[in-house]
Amino acid sequence: MKLLRRLIVTIVLIALAVWAIGNYLGPDDLQQCQETPSDTKDCNVADAIVALSGGDTSARADEAIKLYEKGWAPLLIFSGAAADKSGPSNAEVMQRQAIAAGVPASAIIIETRSENTSENAAATSDILSQQGVKSVILVTSAYHQRRASLEFTRRAPSVEVRNHPVATDDQWSAWWWLTPTGWYLAIPELARSLYLAAGGGLNA
Repeated sequence: MKLLRRLIVTIVLIALAVWAIGNYLGPDDLQQCQETPSDTKDCNVADAIVALSGGDTSARADEAIKLYEKGWAPLLIFSGAAADKSGPSNAEVMQRQAIAAGVPASAIIIETRSENTSENAAATSDILSQQGVKSVILVTSAYHQRRASLEFTRRAPSVEVRNHPVATDDQWSAWWWLTPTGWYLAIPELARSLYLAAGGGLNA
């Protein structure tokens, strides 16, 4: 009986840890909103949608495009250098994806130099300042959302950052904890996020 109780307690603790990690890494400020903007707090129209490349870049761009199409913001900003230096930047690839989906080129700004999350935030914050942007919806993969948000909040403290991660992509899903890749992504992101939240500074 004692062994069974210990087993049940262990399973419950593991389940709670998995739930806590997943929810911490992937905050979604639009979760309680309807599909389109409203006058409800945190559900209103933002000045821009910012999508970061990396991981499943196509899924991140697609999520940002869907938000734009539903009227969440009049401006799309794509950030990211080329993974393959012989080809176009990730931001340019995302821009092409958006234009192919019907987004006007005039509604898109790209940032093509950043190679990591800290650089994404720094370079994009300059664009936000130039464009007079005061509020953004930040889109990235769920495992990366918390750290990206912390970096953007640090780099652009006067800008309201609302999180909206891609819930499921080629690398992440609600079942992330069942795969080695899920843990490989989750543990470093958790450590970096906690470090940033505690006031540390990372360049990755």
